[in-house]
Amino acid sequence: MRHSGWADERFGAVADVFARNFEDFDELGAAVTVYAGGRKVVDLWGGIADERSERPWREDTVVPVFSCAKGVISICVHLLAQEGRLDLDAPVARYWPEFARDGKAAITPRMVLGHRAGLPVLDRVLSFTEITEWTPVVHAIEEQPPLWEPGTAFEYHGHVFGFLLGEVIRRITGLTPGSYFRKAVADELGLSTWIGLPQSETGRLARLVETAGRPPAPDPASLVARLVTMNGAFVFPGVDEPRGWNDPALLCAEIPGAGAVSSARGLATLYAAAATGVDGAPRLLAPDTVTDAVRELSGGASWSGFPDLGARWGSGFLLDAPRFRPTLGPRSFGNDGAGGQFAFGDDEFGVGFAYTANRMIGHGDARANRLVAAVRECLGER
Repeated sequence: MRHSGWADERFGAVADVFARNFEDFDELGAAVTVYAGGRKVVDLWGGIADERSERPWREDTVVPVFSCAKGVISICVHLLAQEGRLDLDAPVARYWPEFARDGKAAITPRMVLGHRAGLPVLDRVLSFTEITEWTPVVHAIEEQPPLWEPGTAFEYHGHVFGFLLGEVIRRITGLTPGSYFRKAVADELGLSTWIGLPQSETGRLARLVETAGRPPAPDPASLVARLVTMNGAFVFPGVDEPRGWNDPALLCAEIPGAGAVSSARGLATLYAAAATGVDGAPRLLAPDTVTDAVRELSGGASWSGFPDLGARWGSGFLLDAPRFRPTLGPRSFGNDGAGGQFAFGDDEFGVGFAYTANRMIGHGDARANRLVAAVRECLGER
């Protein structure tokens, strides 16, 4: 497959794997960007952004990246902590007094970051419109009792992760999380990364497609389905349905746990800026901040009995996990998305990495892992 962009000679193996992914996985459209030592060393894109019109994937194409949004939110939270505006181990109620109701007085931001707060789903059934209005979700979180004693177990916190931490950001800064991210980080770096895509940018969107044979949607009454759809307000996967993940009405709203839209370049630049700084600028996250973020908080089987797939969680980030998302080492921190997208940073190896694609494959998707393995090889790590 012919692709566009370039790769530094030292990182030619990444370009080779990117091309092979199109052959081995029936890739539709995709992009990969890598920084090393604060300098961009890989920036590649290719294939089709919209299968209906055969519009090609271009340099400025963006795509829904699902829970890669959690990495964006987590970087914002750690920035506020680094500035002394947020204590990750103080009660959330210090910043949001109404949150303390119904057994939540002891919950800390770190428990949320580690998916340990006991709030993976909400009991209240909210409409799509209510969710996009923000405040109804805040009220639903306030009235929600934890499902277990906070801090004693973990379960992936899906959408609640973003809304809960997003409201903490709003209480501290006066800005919704998408606006704070743009003001504090993205605008200065020129990132094509949003939580709440501007209407003016919708023409750049790649259109998601599902691979034939993907597992069927879970039982709507199951915890997993409630978690990923907010009790049915969203459709998942259902990409082409109203309120599915090709619907601009969803992508243009602030859905901070899973609703980010980005280019690979945007996410890679974000993680490089966090880990090393880019183009000579100071790094966003200090070494001590990264050390705090990569301390393991959660892993193993979940509270509901979901089996251990090998994922390990620090404070808001997926950590290096050879069975789940192998990265570079103990200081790698990132997040992946339901469509196969993945982005991470590593300040030991000086790397920012991101892969985005519009063909959704599902569990066991090896596309990003192969690219990360190529980066590891190019860095001289076997």
